Amino acid sequence: EALLNRLASPLVFDHMGQIPQPAGTSHPAFGVLSRLLETGKTWVKLSGAYTFSKIGAPSYADATTLAQAFVRLAPERMVWGSDWPHPTEKTTKPDDALLFDLLALWAPDEAIRQKILVSNPEALYGFGKTRSG
Repeated sequence: EALLNRLASPLVFDHMGQIPQPAGTSHPAFGVLSRLLETGKTWVKLSGAYTFSKIGAPSYADATTLAQAFVRLAPERMVWGSDWPHPTEKTTKPDDALLFDLLALWAPDEAIRQKILVSNPEALYGFGKTRSG
């Protein structure tokens, strides 16, 4: 944690930091990521629920609990990703539509989903601002 805090560049933790399940939010790594998020230079990618969930599809309930905790903690530091083409999965690939639909459970508020899908990636990656209308 001390080393990560000293890094000058933004940090992005993919796959929700691969926080071990079933411990989830009670695991010490969640505390580390939570504190890193407070610095304002750390981001969490809400992706890859299938890579660490012990419950699995369709609910990925353990990953959902973790994602909801991250969204409550720092919605302005969350980005979403599909993890397509799912390179870790050699046989059965997850359902991308299902994975996208989980975002509505993870971030029920439409304005927060807009941040996660549009505003936050613009800020993190330096994309040009989107135009409406």
